[in-house]
Amino acid sequence: MVDRRLTRNNGTVWMMSGSRREGFRLEGSDVDSMYWPNNHRVIMDMSQSEYYNTANTTLILSDSSESPPGFTLLQLLTPRTTRDVFSACVTMNNKVYISSSIYREITCSVVVPNSTVHGPCGSGVYGNTEYDTACCFVCDFWPHTASSWIDRCHSWPDPEVVDDIVRNGCHFVAIGHPLGPHENQEWRISFSQAEYKFVSSMNHCQFLTYGLLKLFLKEVMNQQSEETNKLLCSYHMKTTVFWAIQQNTLPHWCPQNLLAGFWVCLKLLLKWVYEGVCPNFFIPQNNLFLTKVHGSAQNRLFLQLHELYKKGLACLLQSSSIRSYIIGVLYNPRLSICTDESMIRSEVDYDVELVSESSILCTLPTDLFGLIKVIHTMEQLVDSPLTHCQVVKIQSITAFILQNTVFMLHNIYTNTGVNKQMYIADKMSCHMLKLAAKFGCISNMLYIAMYYYKTFRYREALSVLEMTKVKLAQPYLMYERHVDRERYTEAVGGQSWSTKIRQAVAWDIELDTRICYISELIPEQQSALQNRWPALFIPVFVMLHFLKFLCYRHIDTTLSQAALDELQVLVHHGQELYVSDELRDISWEILGICQQITGNLQAALYSYQQSLTQDPDHKIQTATHRRIQDIL
Repeated sequence: MVDRRLTRNNGTVWMMSGSRREGFRLEGSDVDSMYWPNNHRVIMDMSQSEYYNTANTTLILSDSSESPPGFTLLQLLTPRTTRDVFSACVTMNNKVYISSSIYREITCSVVVPNSTVHGPCGSGVYGNTEYDTACCFVCDFWPHTASSWIDRCHSWPDPEVVDDIVRNGCHFVAIGHPLGPHENQEWRISFSQAEYKFVSSMNHCQFLTYGLLKLFLKEVMNQQSEETNKLLCSYHMKTTVFWAIQQNTLPHWCPQNLLAGFWVCLKLLLKWVYEGVCPNFFIPQNNLFLTKVHGSAQNRLFLQLHELYKKGLACLLQSSSIRSYIIGVLYNPRLSICTDESMIRSEVDYDVELVSESSILCTLPTDLFGLIKVIHTMEQLVDSPLTHCQVVKIQSITAFILQNTVFMLHNIYTNTGVNKQMYIADKMSCHMLKLAAKFGCISNMLYIAMYYYKTFRYREALSVLEMTKVKLAQPYLMYERHVDRERYTEAVGGQSWSTKIRQAVAWDIELDTRICYISELIPEQQSALQNRWPALFIPVFVMLHFLKFLCYRHIDTTLSQAALDELQVLVHHGQELYVSDELRDISWEILGICQQITGNLQAALYSYQQSLTQDPDHKIQTATHRRIQDIL
């Protein structure tokens, strides 16, 4: 919400999509996101061009006259465009079209470097998470080929949802139909935004049915044989649920009918596989099975599904995730499945998820004018209806804004040389950092210590570090999804979120690669920035010992060495709790920097070499190689 309101006309808009946006957090699921240039718009016919100022908007015409249902060619109408779009242009029949295959190749690594093409996306693995990023185009109008869908919406979803969906148009992703006449040039119409609104309009039972189908696909259907385990995908499950709900196949979608809802969907899916036709929910003429579920593979898939169908609802017992929840109900129909989330998930489990979600921050502007715009945007959001999760997120973003503003102000006023301005800016900065610590979690205190170190107030920094160390040593600390549930509940159970986050929660330190926080990490920030990486994430315990080492160097060399020894033990022997795998590259790097500062070049060389052997998540290898060269 914040990103979208901030995006300038010539910026890039980002939207999470897929299962994660819909609310699922299933183990092993990938993270899907879509990106599109905000100053490019697709129109369905030339009459719609009157709604745009072509001086600052590039217009693209959707031409589906020769394409299969659900696909289209995109004709570039105006000469003004980006380098990537221009490079993807091809000429056909004296008209300029944007080639989906060329655009996909050009943009697949724009969001995350070194990604590989997968369908319409750039794909890869970050840490333990697979991701798909789709660079696409947006259209403010509903496609003509999907107009029949509007007429079908009698009972579901509600008319206001339908109006909202139609009003917000669609997207075009870079992949053509494999049987189309212009596969390399065609684009697929994406209804990702509409699908999210459908899922949001589901009742609790319908949503659980969708989740049940996703788990059944992953843990049962896709485990039948190597030949058929890629024929069905999560999108087929979503399509099945949409059709089942809209066709009123089940009179009452309520928790008592959860298994009945699943059975309705499984029968519909079995029918589609038998016929070899899975109709797209928006454009039924687009058969989602056309190039995958046919011939001998289709026959084998049908036989496998039919065997599961013959077992009745007991087929669900083959799913390891589902079995324990339903086994009692299957053997005693008078019982019902517990679907009340508050009964299944404890307060601490809910808090773990909330912390995990809210610790992920958006990329903010690094100019003061841009930050003022962010603050104005936040004020507008605060005045609008917000969910509990959104309030939590706004708190974390506000703390992040205040912290970044402080370091930007310092970098600006240090260069002015005007003492009075520096004094005023310093007073404001200290106030903002303390305010951020009240909004944020325990980790936010380290930004105060960083600022004190940057302004040569080493004793004040050490005082903050000692307070932070005490808080991080509490037995009820929640960090990186690790928490002693019993002690956490005893300490902060039932208290407000603000209290919990200040007293019991810590997350990793995020340093925007465009802002100087402490000079010792500038080479690493520059290396990441050169590789289009937005931030360095540093384990909170590593940063604590790093700052203690840096401060004690100016006060007490013995205590400085003790801080370095603690850091060394942490990096060498710290379990996943303290130093996660994806943050080991920066952790070894920081240890090497400290060792190099003390003159222990052999140990520093070893640490830098260890940094290079870790997953290169932070893109700091350029800095590491330079540091190694300095030693050699």
